[in-house]
Order: sequence, then C-alpha cells, then structure tokens
Amino acid sequence: PLQLLQPKPVPKRSGTSQRKPREPQIPRSLIKQIFSHFVKMPVARDALKIVEKCSERYFKQLSNDLEVYANHAGRKTVEMADLEVLMRRQGLVTDKMPLHVLIERYLPLEYRKLLIPIAVSGNKVIPCK
Repeated sequence: PLQLLQPKPVPKRSGTSQRKPREPQIPRSLIKQIFSHFVKMPVARDALKIVEKCSERYFKQLSNDLEVYANHAGRKTVEMADLEVLMRRQGLVTDKMPLHVLIERYLPLEYRKLLIPIAVSGNKVIPCK
C-alpha cells in the first residue's frame, strides 16, 4: 500500500547565528609577501605556516601590551607614545635608533607621510614636533 508522503519537519532557525565569531586574521598572502621580502629566498609551505602562527601570536601580544599601556596612562586610545615605549622595551628603539628612523627605513613613503608629519614651506621641509 502507498503511504502518503509526509514532508520532513525542518528545524526552525533562530535569528542568531550558531557560529562563534572568528577573530580577524592577517591575510596569508600579506604575511608571505612580507616574509619573502625580508628572507629573499623561497620558503617551504610548512615553514610559512609556522611564520603565520608566530605572526598571529605576535600581533595578539602586541595589541594586549598596547592596551595595557594605554589603560595604565588612564586613556582609552592607544597613542604613538605607547608604541614607542613598547618598542623601547623590546630593544627596537634606542637612543641611537629612534622610532622615526625605523619608520623611514622600513615603511613605504605613503605610510611615512602619515606617521612623520612635516610642514612644507616653499622648497623647505620643516619637521613638525
């Protein structure tokens, strides 16, 4: 005997998503591009995966440290001074190697213009403080 076909009940979806929100990630292509620029040789896939994990951990720790510095100063905004203090503690910024020298050495011109403001008057370039 033929039975009447009953549609299977479809579970109702709630308005909220069941997925956990994912943390933002640095694109793999960007990490590979930056790392390859400094390494100047081919990098094995498994080595690149380790570099990606290290980069993620580094930026998480960097962000946490900068947040702590800003909170300690009683601010809710991370400022350039916080980054300079952190880089000084890491030994990247010293009296012989100031932050603006690192910026000029490693960042493209469009970023340098944003991070090192200058006043231009005629043919003279005057650093702003």
